[in-house]
Amino acid sequence: MPAKRDGMMTVPKFAAAKEKGRRLTMLTAYDHLWAGLLDEAGIDSILVGDSLGMVVQGRPTTMPVTLEQMIYHGEMVVRAVERALVVVDMPFMTFQTGPTDAVRNAGRILKETGAAAVKLEGGVNQAETIAALSAAEIPVMAHIGMKPQSVRKLGGMGRIQRDEERLLDDARAAAEAGAFGIVLELIPQEVAKAVTAAIPIPTIGIGAGPHCDGQVLVGPDMFGLSGFEPKFLKKYADLRGTVIDAVESYRADVTSGAFPGPEHSHD
Repeated sequence: MPAKRDGMMTVPKFAAAKEKGRRLTMLTAYDHLWAGLLDEAGIDSILVGDSLGMVVQGRPTTMPVTLEQMIYHGEMVVRAVERALVVVDMPFMTFQTGPTDAVRNAGRILKETGAAAVKLEGGVNQAETIAALSAAEIPVMAHIGMKPQSVRKLGGMGRIQRDEERLLDDARAAAEAGAFGIVLELIPQEVAKAVTAAIPIPTIGIGAGPHCDGQVLVGPDMFGLSGFEPKFLKKYADLRGTVIDAVESYRADVTSGAFPGPEHSHD
């Protein structure tokens, strides 16, 4: 049954949820079909993640994803959504080259997709850029901990980040620069708890334990479609098995002549 709706989720409502003690829900979507389903189910926010590089394109990392691809997928998602807050990732090298490029590229994302906000990876090292985006009236969410765009520097995906002092510095820098929320990826739960307590903006965890102000998962992982099963993931469905069973049944019916039958044929 679709969730009861309480009006459109906006950046101010999202940011205010922490003070109200309201846990936030976020999932990724990359196209019109899935975005519409998540929105109908009452999700608070949809992230058009550059994880599409792996989930949709079959690449080993997010790094090859382009700005044009994020805009393409973001626009499809926004057209399906009536209530959820849509946030679009800024892909690799669309903001690392400085605040001017970041404002220009983020402006394109909002203008061409209709999304509510952008997300970028970084804390202290991107504070100046976050401040520039905020000054340009572009809502921005930060992302610290395991940063997929830093995979080469970190030495691989899926590495837990344990430097509490650095994570606290990153979170505080992002909040002070004007971010309205921050994703915490793959950090110990007690560190995530400390970060969440230290900043006034909502923390959205993925592999960061139960003490964050909200949670995000990659939609195809949660639905059991991707085959990716990290420790932090809870699968809420096995759609991969359902789809394979359905295709096998279809193949068998076609090869045996059972489909299409008289009820599927026109006179």
